[in-house]
Amino acid sequence: MTADGSSVFARNDELREVLRRAAAAFNENGPEFALAGSYALWAHGAPEPVHDVDFIVAEPDAEAAAATLSAAGFTVERTPENWLFKASIDGAVVDVLHRINGVPVDKDLVRSGQAMEVLAIPMPVLSATRVVIQKLLALHEHHCDFGALLPAVRAVREQVDWKEVRNRTVDNDFAVAFLVLADRLGITG
Repeated sequence: MTADGSSVFARNDELREVLRRAAAAFNENGPEFALAGSYALWAHGAPEPVHDVDFIVAEPDAEAAAATLSAAGFTVERTPENWLFKASIDGAVVDVLHRINGVPVDKDLVRSGQAMEVLAIPMPVLSATRVVIQKLLALHEHHCDFGALLPAVRAVREQVDWKEVRNRTVDNDFAVAFLVLADRLGITG
């Protein structure tokens, strides 16, 4: 059961449908986008998330992305954080990020996504290495849930460039601690 009392299977069905609808809208009407976050890791073989779906768009394309999803029937909600907006339909949420860990998303990051077919919809998907780096850089003293991250990282471990992960996360003590744990569990080697 999820926190709201619904079954995980029903929640996954809702999230898969919202993923498909958002990706189809972006494919048809733009802007360029890529699947990111936990669902990107899922596309690479990690366990399926039950919270929301993350897409990225270049920061200058955020308004166009909001317009595309609004025209596709999503309710768009601006957040005070100002690095993403939320789009929902039938109770399922898509987060559209235009900044990640304080850095504006640019076209190069969006275009780095690997072309994949996810739920029968072609879409670019960020690499497992990029998503792991982003997730590790997001760790801090108020959000440091290694338990949620371990199963996903373990599942995609062979697709991750661990040297790049270490180099890009060396200044985040929480990421370094996670990598020590991952090393000791045999995930990174």
